[in-house]
Amino acid sequence: MPNTLATIKSKLDNKVGEEMMVVAQAGRKKITKRHGILHKTYPAVFVVDLDQDENSFERVSYSYTDILTKNIEIAFGE
Repeated sequence: MPNTLATIKSKLDNKVGEEMMVVAQAGRKKITKRHGILHKTYPAVFVVDLDQDENSFERVSYSYTDILTKNIEIAFGE
């Protein structure tokens, strides 16, 4: 089954409230890893409440397109 924005959103809808890690491209040969909890999904983006011990800001949002184009990778659980 090919990944579409609708299937990515529906999979994330079922994971709201779960711990996750987001690995994002931060430029040339740089990546950032952020741990948090999937807070909410919206029609075009999803919001992650970040672990305050590791990050200086509360939450971050990503587009479903970021997952589709592999700009970010997500993993649930520890």
